[in-house]
Amino acid sequence: MEFPVEIWVRGENDATLVTLAPVPRAAEAWTDADVATVLTAMLRALDRAKDPSAEPDRPVSLRGFSWIVNPFEDGGVLIALELSIGAVVAGPFNLAEPDLTARIQRAIANERRGQGAPAPETVH
Repeated sequence: MEFPVEIWVRGENDATLVTLAPVPRAAEAWTDADVATVLTAMLRALDRAKDPSAEPDRPVSLRGFSWIVNPFEDGGVLIALELSIGAVVAGPFNLAEPDLTARIQRAIANERRGQGAPAPETVH
């Protein structure tokens, strides 16, 4: 599934729009693992926007950022992540806000419990 991602790097005046396709399923069918993959892809996109020479598969940990699922004015919801280096917003996705919020919470909790543990060197 392809979806638009808007990236703003702190200190820059303009945002960048890219398209990501980290998972094959539509948002309505996402598993918690798919949600973790989407969050990872968003963090990597922000990292590459800040440093274009960054490795595309650089390890990522699902911690150290603020996040929110927000309704989109034309329907669906957005995922917004904010870090010290900038922000990244993806969507809209055809999911109910409470469902996506719960999936994100579980994906982050799963990593903290070691299910999908990050590599020793992580980006975020």
